[in-house]
Amino acid sequence: MNDALERFAREFPAGAVLFEEGQPGRDMYIIVSGEIEIRRQVGGSERVIAVLPSGEFFGEMAILNGRARSATAVARTTARLFVIDGTTFEAMLRARPEIALRLIKALASRLDRANHHVELLLLPTANHRVVQCLRHMAEEQMQLAGMGHGVAILVPTGVVGIAERVGLGAEEVTEVVDRLRAAGLVLTARDAGIESDGFVIPEVGRLLEFLEFLNLKDQFDARERG
Repeated sequence: MNDALERFAREFPAGAVLFEEGQPGRDMYIIVSGEIEIRRQVGGSERVIAVLPSGEFFGEMAILNGRARSATAVARTTARLFVIDGTTFEAMLRARPEIALRLIKALASRLDRANHHVELLLLPTANHRVVQCLRHMAEEQMQLAGMGHGVAILVPTGVVGIAERVGLGAEEVTEVVDRLRAAGLVLTARDAGIESDGFVIPEVGRLLEFLEFLNLKDQFDARERG
């Protein structure tokens, strides 16, 4: 597969803008190496909404629906990409059903993540949002590693990344994380001896219990106010 795509390969330096939000879309991209940031205008400022690693593809929606780019793509590191125009992309989908199937699965996964994101933004408090976000990310990592709930798991996302996902400021997220650390529900990666900006969840089950506690507390407070 990669051999057939080599003629579409291009190198991009770190910081290169591949396309901008609002532009017409003519190409889609497959990441061979490096990382790509996907950015979007939110509340008057540009925010990073995703960081895509090698093996991921992006930019296909503008080709499929004929609309303008919904986000900006920037090379986070030096990156090698396959750049495929709309005509070639359509021909590949027709000739290789397995590519179409992979695309459908990837789009379904992205839709699922988008639904989780909306659910997070609808939660009532910073505590709810951060705890639920950590739980989702921990479960994603466990699925990738084929692990169960009874083991510690590294969530390789720092405070800024969590803040972007839950629609809060970094200071609010830090306050919640500090409370979770004090309760032994979360460790920073460095606390656990890991060189990373992420967090270690000793037991995901305890996070679920804490969410249940928050829900019961909200119900009790609502009755008290009533």
